[in-house]
Amino acid sequence: MSDILAMESGGYRFIKGVFQYSGGVAALPGFEIERVRFPAPTALADGFAAIEAHLRAAGRPASALCACELRSPEPFTETGFEAFNRVYAGTLERWGILRDGINPIARTNVCPEVDKPAGPSFYAFSYTLPAAGSAGGTFIASGSGEAPEGNGSYRENAICLGDTSPQGLREKARWVLGEMERRMKALGFDWSNATGTHLYTVYDVHSFLEDEIVRRGAMRAGLGWHFARPPVRDLDFEMDVRGVRRERVLA
Repeated sequence: MSDILAMESGGYRFIKGVFQYSGGVAALPGFEIERVRFPAPTALADGFAAIEAHLRAAGRPASALCACELRSPEPFTETGFEAFNRVYAGTLERWGILRDGINPIARTNVCPEVDKPAGPSFYAFSYTLPAAGSAGGTFIASGSGEAPEGNGSYRENAICLGDTSPQGLREKARWVLGEMERRMKALGFDWSNATGTHLYTVYDVHSFLEDEIVRRGAMRAGLGWHFARPPVRDLDFEMDVRGVRRERVLA
């Protein structure tokens, strides 16, 4: 059973995960999650500053930030990913969000194959707002590639390492879809609650799209396919899922 903890000051609960991100978040009763996308990828420091200003204007504390979507120019080595995560997590520590090694914020970080950002950048973020009634029915499941986390390197744990054949990709997809379902279930949701299912790969998935994705209900709200790679070398397939009522683009 996943550890579910509450970020009371932020208005959400989360799946305890690795230090750089949680497994996913869901609004507490009385709150809902709103997603905000930047009009273009925004450098990490500038993105954090814009998020801080947005939260202040909305009358929300820094702890209301509950999910970050990032874009990086190239997949990291294991060592490079660790170093990047320390920089990213440093801001969350300064904001008082990451405490005692526990990070409540959900995250997806992928690498566009075309039109790459100059450096690690923000693509979007999500935060909680007070909602009428009990609310609480919004969630975000963090992105996951085809490797269990928190038990050694990604390479050591990758499903079908280096195999991008149709069958290899099918096995990767099965594991990732299962992980999305595990995260949603831990938060009390399933595919019927999703308003957005997103895929990140540069490989052809049509040979198993119907069998593995459509028929399990993962495309009830369609599928957003981003031509991008997971953030760590040796991974080829990533997904994330969200169920939110409000999404906007910053002016």
